[in-house]
Amino acid sequence: MTQPVAKLRFAFFVTVLMAAAMTLSACGPGEPKTSGAPPDVRRLTEEQYRNIIADVFGSAVVVSGRFDMPVRTEGLLAVGAREATVTAGGMRQFDETARALATQVLSEPLLNFLLPCALSNQMPFDEVCASSFIGQVGRLLFRRPLTDEEIGVRVAIARQASESLGRFEDGLHIALSNMLVDPQFLFVTERIEPDAKVPGQLLLESYSIASRLSFLLWNSGPDDALLAAAQAGVLHDKNGLEAQVERMLASPRLETGVRAFFGDMLKFSDFKFLEKDTEIYPVFGAAAVKDAREQTLRTIAYHVIDEDADYRDLFTTRKTFMTRALGQIYRVQVTAPNGVWVPFEFPADEFRGGIQSHLGFLALHSHPGRSSPTLRGKAIRNTLLCQEVPDPPPDVDFTGFNNPDSPSKTARQRLDAHSTSPACAGCHRITDPIGLALENFDGAGQFRTAENGEVIDVSGDLDGIAFNDASGFGPALRANPAINSCLVDRLYAYASGHKLGPKDAFVGYLEERFAADGYRVKSLFKRIATSEAFYAVSAVSPATSAAAAAAGQ
Repeated sequence: MTQPVAKLRFAFFVTVLMAAAMTLSACGPGEPKTSGAPPDVRRLTEEQYRNIIADVFGSAVVVSGRFDMPVRTEGLLAVGAREATVTAGGMRQFDETARALATQVLSEPLLNFLLPCALSNQMPFDEVCASSFIGQVGRLLFRRPLTDEEIGVRVAIARQASESLGRFEDGLHIALSNMLVDPQFLFVTERIEPDAKVPGQLLLESYSIASRLSFLLWNSGPDDALLAAAQAGVLHDKNGLEAQVERMLASPRLETGVRAFFGDMLKFSDFKFLEKDTEIYPVFGAAAVKDAREQTLRTIAYHVIDEDADYRDLFTTRKTFMTRALGQIYRVQVTAPNGVWVPFEFPADEFRGGIQSHLGFLALHSHPGRSSPTLRGKAIRNTLLCQEVPDPPPDVDFTGFNNPDSPSKTARQRLDAHSTSPACAGCHRITDPIGLALENFDGAGQFRTAENGEVIDVSGDLDGIAFNDASGFGPALRANPAINSCLVDRLYAYASGHKLGPKDAFVGYLEERFAADGYRVKSLFKRIATSEAFYAVSAVSPATSAAAAAAGQ
């Protein structure tokens, strides 16, 4: 070999190596391996229950009543759902709801649409028709195909009820009511199976993969296409899984999943208990409460899905949506009819910017008759930064702060009493400076410049970044790195349904990739949904086995 040829080949070899290195560098570090947690058992949340009913039977079917709410754990109802049980009163509510739903489903014209056979007066019991109906509906409700035995038991129940009550549809009513109170519907119970390719290794069963995926992306049960993919076994294949994830991310139903996560993270279930003193805030009625919640969720969905924008910009964006009811409180003119949403952007010289300046956040973290810098500061620390702020000691004296005759005119002046008290100073030092940044907004979120005739001072700093007002607070919040790590922690805990222990390698990996992906929430959803860690499982624990047995599995 001549020297020039050798040099050329060597140069070519180096070029290939450099190209490969650049490709690997662009891809970032590989996903770390994890052993996973035992398969899960968790109760459906009320939202998930309602979504499944709408998906299976149509949005015209109304779910009445309220269900027991899980205890919020690690800041999320989704994590608390793992520990949720069904009380005797809750079971009665499920039973009453099931009967009411079955009545709606088995009434014309919906029944004619759902049944694979034509109904007629005094028709005899049709076993083939009943079997088909129970099999099709049960597959969607139980999130897997029913066995022949399971169908046979329910057909027998329907036959007996039909003969006793006199109509074919009466039998189906009893069978459907029975399925709607079955633990296999009310609880998401995951299954595992041996890995045929790796002896001794466990895999999450295909239908359990489908459920994890659908509840993360759509906050509902798997649709027909996803169940078909599970039945074909393609969800254990990386390409097959990614194809389903891409399909689901492109679906309009992704908005339901995104709204469900942020609604849980932001504790918007508390809107059910939000009350304002109507004498102090006469414009903050029921319509405003409903619209305040919707405004923030609508803004987030538009920002995250439609614009696919940087998550951090949610705390500075002036783009939002408005209704006439909200316009009265924001003091902006909305010409649209009542209940109609219109795009809106706050002017550049407006103090508002970011979802923390929305009525939903401001009113939710205030008292019925006044604002609260401490509640708002605590909400920012706990909810947006994942920093724990303990509750106040039981013997704290709030007289000085609540006294209407106090010579201190503003909240900042009144809070000085707590900032100098040794029992209170530690917490108030981390909550009040950021909560006071939002004091230009009263307890209903309305803008003001003075309190009790005195100009409000809203300057402060967030972890070393100074600001002069609420419009400056947004950029300080956006620049705080805890904003990003908090979102990643919350989303992975929400997706997995598990408390997160000390920082593990996979969560750290997600944070790195979230930054590399430009802080796009949609990309974060995709990365979790296609990761091996999300579906990794370990051996079943005795507690999980007992829970699965109680759920009828």
